[in-house]
Amino acid sequence: MSALNYTGRALKNLFSKPATTKYPFEPADFKERTRGHVENDMDKCILCGLCQMKCPTGAITVDKKEQTWTIRPFSCIQCRCCVDGCPKKSLSMGRKYQEPGEEKISKTFDLSDSQKEALAAQAKAAAERAAAAKAAMEAKKKAEAEAAAKASAE
Repeated sequence: MSALNYTGRALKNLFSKPATTKYPFEPADFKERTRGHVENDMDKCILCGLCQMKCPTGAITVDKKEQTWTIRPFSCIQCRCCVDGCPKKSLSMGRKYQEPGEEKISKTFDLSDSQKEALAAQAKAAAERAAAAKAAMEAKKKAEAEAAAKASAE
């Protein structure tokens, strides 16, 4: 009985299509939800550093002073924590896997000039708002002090 089952399976496999692909000659077909590698759209990135805080392996480094975003692809475990935590949705998961290599590398991305200008304008606006709030607070304290002095004089 077992020889008959073996012969039937052998004949089926002999005349059926192989289950594997000829990878180097045919490109790999990655499914839609494949977690390949982390990609960053630097035009959307605001260098907030949340991805760095969320990364369990510490593969991401955000340098606000130099305005760079760095990832060590061989330290990344493709857990998607950084992608889910990004407030501007500048991070995404690519479908292709990281290319093998002989050395552990790190990839550094700089902000574009337009993004640098936008961040500088946001910082300038925030500084102006802070100065206006400080001036309003000082004016309020001065008015309260004058009212208190006037009330004590009467």
